[in-house]
Amino acid sequence: MERDSRPPWEFNGSFYQPSAFLMMGIPGLEALHPWISIPFCALYLTALLGNCVILFIIRKTPSLHEPMYYFLSMLAVTDLGLALCTLPTTLGLFWFNVRRIAFDACLTQMYFIHILSFIESSVLLAMAFDRFVAISHPLRHPAILTKSTVLKIGLAIVLRGMVSLLPIPFLLKRLTYCGRTELSHSFCFHPDIMNLACADIKVNVFYGMIVLLSTVGMDFIFIVLSYILIIRTVVSLTTREECLKALNTCVSHICAVLVFFIPMIGLSMIHRFGRDVPPLVNTLVAYTYLTIPPALNPVIYSIKSTHIREALLRALCRKRGSDW
Repeated sequence: MERDSRPPWEFNGSFYQPSAFLMMGIPGLEALHPWISIPFCALYLTALLGNCVILFIIRKTPSLHEPMYYFLSMLAVTDLGLALCTLPTTLGLFWFNVRRIAFDACLTQMYFIHILSFIESSVLLAMAFDRFVAISHPLRHPAILTKSTVLKIGLAIVLRGMVSLLPIPFLLKRLTYCGRTELSHSFCFHPDIMNLACADIKVNVFYGMIVLLSTVGMDFIFIVLSYILIIRTVVSLTTREECLKALNTCVSHICAVLVFFIPMIGLSMIHRFGRDVPPLVNTLVAYTYLTIPPALNPVIYSIKSTHIREALLRALCRKRGSDW
């Protein structure tokens, strides 16, 4: 355990605010942190390289300048942001046992983690809408989702996340903290910080729940509705080959939705209702939520998307040709 010569909180009348929090790794496995860091390094490397490759391929391939791949670019940028938000503190703890994180730095990391999570949820909804329009109204698809429309959707997604989460850091700064300063993870989460306060947190709980349900919750509902409409359209197609071809364009997106929403819903439930859940389960779900989707999404789309795969192979062939 890292020792800190400074007091864990600062006194200001009747108000106590921590100078720093102490992050936790994987409970019970602290001695194995250097070894555990190896799979985390592999996941972060895959996330960084994979998403950069996706962005490079889409930018350099004119045939991929379509709404589906513009949204995929947004997803890749969001996944890069999520990976970069948690990489310094996670690997810093596993490699060097750096547990201390300043109070304001913790709030900043928390803000960006939650913003990027909400943005990813909204991008997945936009991708579901794109698939619905492409399958249900293929002739009108280019007219409905023009470049300017896609850009406006992207800006609306970013603004929605920033504005809805803006009060969260201020709601946390107004709280009085005392005694406990240990977080449950190697990064900062709103429920995790909130539960360390010794003041009334009803406003934080209520606002956090409202924001979560009105953003991620609504996104998930609309994604499900989009696929209900897609299935209705696919069922009406005349041949089995057309059905399979239409559904095949959705497989990558469905995988991305499941990889993102299942651990996110699990983590939200654990933080709010799982007081008796073992700490190890809480930690594993949190790491799954923030490290697996950024690493898996580029792999999923590279394997399942024929256009991405062909563009990647062409780029590799050109590289080999230039080397010779």
